[in-house]
This record gives sequence, C-alpha cells and structure tokens, in this order.
Amino acid sequence: MPTLGPRALNRAVLARQLLLSRADLPVVPAVERVLGLNAQSPNPPYLALWSRLADFATKDLTTAIEDRSLVRTTLVRATQHIVSVPDFRLIRPALAALLRRIQRNAFGKRTADVDLDALVAAARELLADGRVLTRPELGRQLARRFPVTEPGALGWTVQYLVPLVHPAPSGTWDVYGPTPFASAEWTGVGAATDLPELVRRYLAAFGPASVSDARAWSGIGGLAEVFTGMRGELRTYRTEAGRELFDLPDTPLPDPDTPAPVRFLPEFDAPLLAHADRTRVMTDEVRRAVCVGAAVDRTVLVDGTVAATWSSTEDDDAVALTVRPFRKLSSVDRDAVTAEGLALLAFTHPGGRHDVRLVAGS
Repeated sequence: MPTLGPRALNRAVLARQLLLSRADLPVVPAVERVLGLNAQSPNPPYLALWSRLADFATKDLTTAIEDRSLVRTTLVRATQHIVSVPDFRLIRPALAALLRRIQRNAFGKRTADVDLDALVAAARELLADGRVLTRPELGRQLARRFPVTEPGALGWTVQYLVPLVHPAPSGTWDVYGPTPFASAEWTGVGAATDLPELVRRYLAAFGPASVSDARAWSGIGGLAEVFTGMRGELRTYRTEAGRELFDLPDTPLPDPDTPAPVRFLPEFDAPLLAHADRTRVMTDEVRRAVCVGAAVDRTVLVDGTVAATWSSTEDDDAVALTVRPFRKLSSVDRDAVTAEGLALLAFTHPGGRHDVRLVAGS
C-alpha cells in the first residue's frame, strides 16, 4: 500500500479543486468538479470561482443561478451551498437524516407540540405553484396554523425538513437580505440515496481521503460500511501516520514538487473543511487561528498551504486589501501575494485605487 506524505496530499487536493492552475471550464462543470461552493453569503462563490477559473466574470455565475442551472440550498454541514441540479438530486437525499437530526437538536423543544408531517405538508402547500416566501414570511404564515410555536422556529424547521431552493436574485453578487424559499420539486429531487456515487464524487473532488474525512465533509453516518462495500473498486494508500486513505482507480496524483501558485480563498472555502485531518492544507496551529467556533476565515495559500488571512476595506474610491501572514514570507512570495491581491481587487472593485498591505512585522 503506497504511502502519501502531506505534500503529496496537498497537491492532490489542490489539483482536484482547480487551485494548481486556473481551469478553462464553464461555470457549471467547474462547480460540479469541485462538488459545490459554500454560499452562506452571496459573494464567496464568486471569489472561489475567480481563484479557480480563467477569464471568470461575475455574470457567468449570476447567469447560471438565474437560469437555474445552479441552485443555492442547504446541504453539507447544514450550510448554504451552490450546486448543479444533478448534484442537488444526488446530495440532498443523502443528507435527509442529518438535517432531521439538526432540526431536532436546534428546534426540537420549540416544535415539540407540532405535528412535523402536517407542518411539512402545510409548507409544501404554501410554496406550491412556484410561490416564493422569505423564511420569516413562511414562518408567520405557518404560525397561523400552528400557533403554539414561535414563527422563526417553524421557518427554520421547514428549511431542514423540506428540500428547498433559494431563487435568484438571492445568492447573486452583492445581493443581501432575507432568504427566499421556493419548492425544489422542479429539480426532480427524490428520497432515493446513492451513497457509493456520492463517495466517488467526494473522492474526485477531495481525495485521496479516509472514511473520517468523508464524514467530516458530509456529516453522514454509516460511511464506513459504504467504503467497505466499495473496497474492490477503490485504490488504497496510507498516510505517514498509517491512516488508510481511499481514492478512485487510475486517478493521477500530481508530483509533490509541482509548483502551487498564490491563491486567495473566501471564507468557508471547501479545501479547508473537506477533511477531518486538515494538515494537508494548514498546520494545527494555523487551523486554530483560522477556524474559530463556527467561523472559517478568508485565507491566502502560499506554496499550497494556508499562510495568511486577508480582509478588505473601502474608503471613498480606494480599496485596501490587508494580508496577515502566519509565517515569514520570502520577498518572492510577498511579491506574488501582492500581485494576486491586486488582481483580486481589480475583479471585486474595478476602477478606483487599489492597495495591498502585508501587515507590519510579518
């Protein structure tokens, strides 16, 4: 069983996440390739694609959301993601049990006297025929039928128990406000699960990986049995610590010495969250600084690993991007960070004055 060191694993996940070089791909195949984009806020998916695709423009993703090639919805880790419609049909049924458990843990006491089947039926009725309601609006309308419960808990409960999508303009560049709910029936999503196919897609996007890595990404239980049943079709490796890893057969691994360019990643970007063992992209010390509570900061990759966090501020017609390194950077790396940061500002704030600052003492 071949052994893979941290650098080999790092280059593998960077290649599969389109972070070793910008890909010449349309938006929808790119989103499928990386198995979705975190979309808790509207802009991070755009930033994620800018770092991965050649000649990416905001209209490319906006158009795919508006024409419903991509949907924004609650998925892995019970957070908002943008995925293609086929991937929504694959992933959402596999998460049903997890989302029911999250509803029970977060809102079970506040919905203890509610018939949840009746609540789901009422929500489907309210959202029938293409009607769109924000979460607060849906909660208030449901509260008229289930008056014993606070409206907010009802709206959130429906989000976890019913496959829903959040239609445009929600989720498009710089569009904030209440989350709109719409029925996902038009997507063809059902109840049947295909966990082996989901494992294949996960490995294609994030492998090689362990069972615990796949569980950390998805939150789905029972994956050990799924991997065991697929053993005959998967290739296996070991980490230097002896942990077993799985991968798709005949999937090439980049040379560990492949150069990795500087990349700016938005908050909650997938490579930082897709494994239980995140040392392939950051040290445990850096992880404690980047992943604080439920938050995951914006990061800068230098030589493939998290070397800094970043933020931006606006003042009249000037925009400044501040980079805070965790380690000493060479002059070559500092120049590369500055160049990539200026390119990012040209994307997010075309026109005006741009500045990239590496904080003093870094």
